[in-house]
Amino acid sequence: MPNNRATQNDRQGEYSASDPRHPSSVRALFGKIASRYDLINDLQSLGLHRYWKARLLRLINPLRGETALDLCCGTGDLALALAKKGTHTVGLDFSLPMLAIAHRRGQRAALETTPRWLQGDSLTLPFEAETFDLVTIAYGLRNLADLQQGLKEIRRVLKPSGRLATLDFGKPQNRLWRGAYFAYLRCGVPLLGRCFAGDAAAYAYILRSLKQYPSQQVVADLLHEVGFHRIRIVDLVKGTMAAHYAVKRPEQKP
Repeated sequence: MPNNRATQNDRQGEYSASDPRHPSSVRALFGKIASRYDLINDLQSLGLHRYWKARLLRLINPLRGETALDLCCGTGDLALALAKKGTHTVGLDFSLPMLAIAHRRGQRAALETTPRWLQGDSLTLPFEAETFDLVTIAYGLRNLADLQQGLKEIRRVLKPSGRLATLDFGKPQNRLWRGAYFAYLRCGVPLLGRCFAGDAAAYAYILRSLKQYPSQQVVADLLHEVGFHRIRIVDLVKGTMAAHYAVKRPEQKP
């Protein structure tokens, strides 16, 4: 069980989605940058995001024949990697331009079963309860308007003992490392966005969203609260990135 050292301010103040324009503005942002999204990901992470996603797959260990859901699938790299493992995969995202790219990539890939691509909202998933063996979400939790509701929805669609693996930006505990990291997100990433996507403001969004997103430990605490156990936090690159692994906890019998 995660520890409970996070304060009430951490739990309520660090993550705020009170702005009702939040979902539509995020959708518009990702639609705007879809065509350059993969290029900028490679540049801003020096290609390391591919390693981090491979680490996420090893963490969740997809098995042939399992049903998988990749939420906030973007241009589909993680969903396609799941399909290559032999899973029956659905990729869901609310951005149609992102899904169009994912669909084209799926058509070019040599797969036994190509993913099914759906436009949808991660807060109201269009699936029956207990549909999937595993759920992945990379760089998506941070963008949800209601993080706790999103985690509850993930738990709902997971089968008993279903697995969840997430990957997102983290908050390093070391103050100096954290300062340097935030400085890079404040200056370096928008510069890349301006040079290669023609839009610095779109990539400045990363730092703004990260400041509102909880720390790794608070995410783990929320996972426990909504009904997960066997929770693991995997810090990557000094905690600048963080993966979480969790298993759906059985319902408590009265």
